Order: sequence, then structure tokens, then C-alpha cells
Amino acid sequence: MITGSKIKSLDFYRKIPRDLTEATLSGAGLSIVAALSMIFLFGMELNNYLTVSTTTNVVVDRSQDGDHLRIDFNISFLALSCEFASVDVSDVLGMNRLNITKTVRKFPISPDMKLAGPEFHPGPIPGLSNHGEQENESDDELGEGAVNMNAKNFDKYAHEYTILVVNFFAPWCAWSNRLKPSWEKASKIMRERYHPELDKRILLGKVDCTQEPDLCRRHHIQGYPSIRIFRKGNDVRESHGHHEHESYYGDRDSDSLVTAMEALVTTIPSETHLALEDKSGTANATKRPAPKTGACRIEGFVRVKKVPGNLIISAHSGSHSFDATTMNMSHVISLFTFGKRLSWKMLKEVNRLTPYLTVGTDRLTGKPYITDHENVTNASRAYYDKSNYNAGQVLDGHWQLI
Repeated sequence: MITGSKIKSLDFYRKIPRDLTEATLSGAGLSIVAALSMIFLFGMELNNYLTVSTTTNVVVDRSQDGDHLRIDFNISFLALSCEFASVDVSDVLGMNRLNITKTVRKFPISPDMKLAGPEFHPGPIPGLSNHGEQENESDDELGEGAVNMNAKNFDKYAHEYTILVVNFFAPWCAWSNRLKPSWEKASKIMRERYHPELDKRILLGKVDCTQEPDLCRRHHIQGYPSIRIFRKGNDVRESHGHHEHESYYGDRDSDSLVTAMEALVTTIPSETHLALEDKSGTANATKRPAPKTGACRIEGFVRVKKVPGNLIISAHSGSHSFDATTMNMSHVISLFTFGKRLSWKMLKEVNRLTPYLTVGTDRLTGKPYITDHENVTNASRAYYDKSNYNAGQVLDGHWQLI
């Protein structure tokens, strides 16, 4: 017969009788040491878990682009003239390339981003050796040689005189102030040689762009001073919504100005007022076509080293000033890519996989960036870093690649 004592004999978890357990000081000390050790180890593990560590790995670039990276772009600036648009590149190694033209093309465009004429070719503009002359005479002694023009009388003078040469200036501009005495002196000399009432072959005028902003905007004046040459018979005939005229880029002392003006007049007979083509070499060396619109599309590519750097598109000139409060660098990106262009088949496969990835191709394409006039600038800047070429965002009116 099975009894309770026999069943208890099968117990695998037998306990020690209470009378055999006894607390000791040595046991208490070991228990305290063990508890403190566990708390210390827990704290160390928690601290290690919360600590942020940075790891840097050097990865060898195995792309087929060689030592340089190609950046292709097609950007339309809605209020930047091709006359002053400059593409510059710099990097952290100290490389600086200003006004790149060999691989960059500029096209005048209309406000709706349609082509408004052929490619803009400014040609090799001669460096100015003389920006003007010091005013040795007082304003009263010098007199007013140039005619003050405004929106009301500008067209009247343009239709009346065979050649109209106008200085678009701004009183705050240092270059305009240096030109002022030379321009007034040259205007006075030309008025004495070619009386404006009797001989209507040429007239020199001036326009204050701070007083006539609409007139200056109509002729796409963005840098000061800008000397424009309007020819009767060409400028009164509009094409694509703009006038055909030229810009003067020669020296700005009175002697050089008078020489250039004389070269314009010598080909025009005094008994007729039809503008003829200027065949004198002196004038051709200092004249270039003026911009046809106030907007410009800049396309092409640049090659840069594979290090962080900047691609900057700005209004730049060594002999003109720009008013940052009126500059508008709003632009639309039609193309901005890094490296070799993918083949059509490869691009199709990448676009098919794009919805399943966290990145895409040509993420800047078709994005407009509008300048906030509370934070204006005369440049748009792109920071490029080869670690991630396709991420883009707007920063303070610029566009940045990070």
C-alpha cells in the first residue's frame, strides 16, 4: 500500500529545514558586494548603450569618371541678363574658376521660358584700362552736356536722332560717379561738333535708373553704368518683343568716348539720317550686342575634382555695380546631374526601381526656386559633395546639394 511518506521520497525539490539556515556576517558582506557589482555593471551597459559614437570609413571611388566629376546643368533664370551671367566653380582644395565660357552656353529667353533669339555671344570684351577721369571742374563749370531722358521723352529722341547713345546710371554706383565727368565732357564736345538741332546724326543722353526704374527694366539694365547705342531704323522695329541695339564696353575717359562716338558718326552722311552699318575697327572693338531680354537660360557642363565645392551662378562684372535690393535670382532647373549620363535602357530600369527605393534620379529636375525679396542675393550657389549627389533643398534663396 502506497503511503504519503513513499510519495514524498520522490520529491526532486527538497527544501532545507528552517532550523538548518542561519544568517552570517560574511554572507551579508558577499551579498552586498554582489548587489553593488550588479548595479555597477548595469550602469556601465546603460552608459555604453546611450553613448553616440562616430565612425569614419575611407571608401575608394571606383567610378569610371576618373579624377574629375562632370556636372551637367540647364537652368533658366527669369530675371538675370545673359550679359552679366557668370558661372563660377570653386572647391575646398583652393581651385577657383571664374566666368566659365568654354563649355557653357547662354540663350536669351522670354518670361515664359521660350527662346527669344539665338545664342548670346558677348565675344572677348576688352579689359578697361580707364574707368573714367577725376572731376577737376565743378558741376557748374562743366555744364550739362548729356540730355536727361525719361520714359516720356525717350522714344521721341530715339526716333529723332540717327544714333542715340545713352548712359544708364545709378547715383549710388561708384563706377557711375567715375564715368559722370567723362560722359558730360564727351557729350558737350559732341554737341559742339554736331549741333543737336541742326545735325541730328548723334545725341548723347543719360537716364537715372533710380528715378526711371521701368525704363531701365524695359531695356534690361541690370549693371551700372550701362552704355547703350540705339540706331534709328533698327530700334524702332521690334522683333520678339525687344529692340536691337548694342552695348559699349570701351574705355570710359572722355577722349576714348569721343573717339568711339566719332567712329559711329563717320559712316553717316550729314544729308541723310539712315543708320548705316559701322565698318570702323575702332568701334567694333568696343561694341557688343546688347541683351535681347532680361532672362537667360544657361546650359552646359563643368568638370570638377571629386571633393566638396561650390558651383555659383551670379551677376558679375569688373566694371559694373549691381543693386542687390532689385536683383532677382529666381530660376527653374531643367537639368542638374552628376557623373556620366545613364543610357536609356539603364535609366528605364532605374526609374522602374525608384518607387521601391528611398532615393531617385534627377530629383532637382523641373523644380522652381523663387527668390524671396526679403532675403535677396545676386548669386545662386550649389554645394556639391560626392557622398550624395542627388539630394537638394533651398537655403536662403540659394539651392544647395547635400
